[in-house]
Amino acid sequence: MTLRTRLRPLFLALGLAAAPLAAFGEEVVAGLSQNQVAITANFDGSDILIFGAVKREAPLPAGEPLQVIVAVSGPQVPVTVRRKTRQLGIWVNTDSVEVDSAPSFYAVATSGPIAEILTNTQDLRYRVTTPRAIRSVGAPDTISDSENFTEALIRIRSEAGLYQLLEGTVDVTDQTLFSTSISLPANLTEGEYTARIFLTRDGEVVDEFDTALDVRKVGLERILYTLAHEQSLLYGLLSLAIAIAAGWGASAVFSLLRK
Repeated sequence: MTLRTRLRPLFLALGLAAAPLAAFGEEVVAGLSQNQVAITANFDGSDILIFGAVKREAPLPAGEPLQVIVAVSGPQVPVTVRRKTRQLGIWVNTDSVEVDSAPSFYAVATSGPIAEILTNTQDLRYRVTTPRAIRSVGAPDTISDSENFTEALIRIRSEAGLYQLLEGTVDVTDQTLFSTSISLPANLTEGEYTARIFLTRDGEVVDEFDTALDVRKVGLERILYTLAHEQSLLYGLLSLAIAIAAGWGASAVFSLLRK
């Protein structure tokens, strides 16, 4: 048996694996309306426009139309989720689960129902949906329903506008141009955010694009935040001085009003 004959199955497997990519030949090019969000004293949220186009080196493939998924994620932080139970007429914390990593903000916008345009296997690989974006390695042996804690975290943050599922909000024109808008709430966590754009066909991801979004406090908020976290002693002394000055000023005003 020749070497070519032995390697023929390998060549065939590689050819089949590369066939979808060769057939699709689609690449996403995208951008944001702004790459930086400034948190000021009167910050009440912001809207980010995400737009882009699909670059092709071959004719438009036949079959299922192209779908687009946009996921915007905030900084990943650990979270402790606690469960309260009623004991002797009082609600107390009884159980807790440490979630290893959860995005402080997470929004998923799609051009169609997420269950129809992304398979479970692809979701597991790329961690697109909110449950997949949350990483919880394990829970104490005394807790058998750890998934309920993750669901509670998603529910609480969804009610606060921090987790969003926006199905059918991505506009796709001629399977080439797309755009959507993500609303950032006022209670944002400072840090680097990531916007990921996925192109899918038949539930499979054919291309992915990442870009960064910087969310920072500016002005007086930046100064106070830096003092509180890096100069805690000075921050405490300034707070005490302001409190004393405010009390003395209020007392002086009341004394003048009495005369």
